[in-house]
Amino acid sequence: MKNLLKINFLNFRLRSLCLLPALGLAGLAACSSGRVASKSRTASPRGAYTQTGLGSYYADKFAGRATASGSIYRPGQMTAAHNTLPFGTRIRVTNTRNGRSVEVTVTDRGPHTKGYIVDVSRRAAVQLDIIEAGVVPVQLVVVQSSAEH
Repeated sequence: MKNLLKINFLNFRLRSLCLLPALGLAGLAACSSGRVASKSRTASPRGAYTQTGLGSYYADKFAGRATASGSIYRPGQMTAAHNTLPFGTRIRVTNTRNGRSVEVTVTDRGPHTKGYIVDVSRRAAVQLDIIEAGVVPVQLVVVQSSAEH
């Protein structure tokens, strides 16, 4: 009888653990209902994820190194690092100082500095005209989620 209770308890715990990811997804769905999560994240009228903050670009020393997604960072490609968006997500990054924007693919994690929301490749940084400044205020909008590829 004691062993049977142990087995039932373990089965209950396993089922509870299996529900955690589902509860997490339900929480994410609630977050995407258009409510503002913080001052730096808003929902656009079309429902696309939008975020504002500071943007910077990868230093040249990272060229040829592996990114968090496993791809190799190439300064001439249109890529970016974001802390939470899934790898493969296409985002439009706009330099809010001059209105220039580019579309890049998330291939890495970062930036790891408070207030910074995106690091872009050198090619994207040149097109955004942020090389000289190094850091600029940006807005990003998800153009295509990684699941839509």
